[in-house]
Amino acid sequence: MRKSVAIVGTLDSKGEEHLFLKEVIESKGYSAITIDVGTTDVYKFTPDFSVSKLIHTDKMERSQIVEAIIEKAKELILDLYHQGKIGAIISAGGGTGTFMGTSIMKILPLGIPKFMVSTVASRDMSQTIGTKDITIMHSVVDMLGLNSISRLILARAAGAVCGMMSVSSDRDKVFPRVALSLFGFVTQAAENIKSILEENNLEVVPFHANGTGGMAMEEMIEESFFDGVLDLATHELADAMFGGYCGAIGPQRLSTSESVITPRLVIPGGLDSAVLEFDNKSIPEKYKDRKIFFYDFRSAIRLTADESRILARTVVDKLNQSHNPIKILIPLRGWSEADREGDVLFDPESSQAFCETLEKSLKSDVKVVKVDYHINDRAFAKKAADMMISMIKGNG
Repeated sequence: MRKSVAIVGTLDSKGEEHLFLKEVIESKGYSAITIDVGTTDVYKFTPDFSVSKLIHTDKMERSQIVEAIIEKAKELILDLYHQGKIGAIISAGGGTGTFMGTSIMKILPLGIPKFMVSTVASRDMSQTIGTKDITIMHSVVDMLGLNSISRLILARAAGAVCGMMSVSSDRDKVFPRVALSLFGFVTQAAENIKSILEENNLEVVPFHANGTGGMAMEEMIEESFFDGVLDLATHELADAMFGGYCGAIGPQRLSTSESVITPRLVIPGGLDSAVLEFDNKSIPEKYKDRKIFFYDFRSAIRLTADESRILARTVVDKLNQSHNPIKILIPLRGWSEADREGDVLFDPESSQAFCETLEKSLKSDVKVVKVDYHINDRAFAKKAADMMISMIKGNG
């Protein structure tokens, strides 16, 4: 079966634009499935599916209708995808259309082309895109029917999504895949671990622990992309406590569902500190007595022993609910580049408080291994890589 491009849009207000997308896509030899997600049954051409006809909207407010249409459209798109009928998705719209189009696209897995032509693409799109591989194209002009400029933009968008779909999205995997979380303070550790794993014929897929990166990694773990997870930089959990720079994570971070069997090696990379947005000239009053590592426009504050105990309990709660194989590896000589004897964030008492709380409360099948290295030492990378390899082999 040849797969089609799903064209999703509010056809009551943007019918001409989506009909034009359909015509361009079909002119290139591809088929299209049109899906109306407008809130009325009025459209400029008859779509293959009208989502509003599939739900009961009586006595609903507009916002409720929009949410109901989005959820029903997700079900429809996912069903078409599982039937092997669609290989890409495209939409065009303004503020509401962009919100609806991208919300629906997110139901599709990584690698399926997702293309949004948007009048609001020049705004902050971080929440709109989230963790997904959505391509956003600025429409430049508003969408009020067709003109020579909007035709040019839409034609390019249609050509782009056809080109994207023509490239295989198969997960070409020669070697076992390992997800590796990292961030700036443990870059040396990440580079060392990556090189050792690759020497052992493992493919390393890195994720920056900036909030979005960690959440994307968790989603891909759920989708069975990886044979192992080396969670080197769990720093986001510390930032989440303080509303820090990398703290925009959800409850899924460091958590997995019962169906996931992927082994995970957890390392407290960056859990010594929280990164906040201030420099040495603008230190908030409440942090002036803290150990501070001034990095750039961001600075890292050392966690106290009490804060480390709270953080450890958060880690424990998450890991105790997981069902996949888990081990913890702790470098006793420091957890980041500034957490080393003689450096500004070094505080063995705080680190010890974390470790004691962790070991006291973890379930019995989670093994904690301590090594007398700094996290950025080559010897530590070797230990971490060896443990990861062993866990993957042990998981069959």
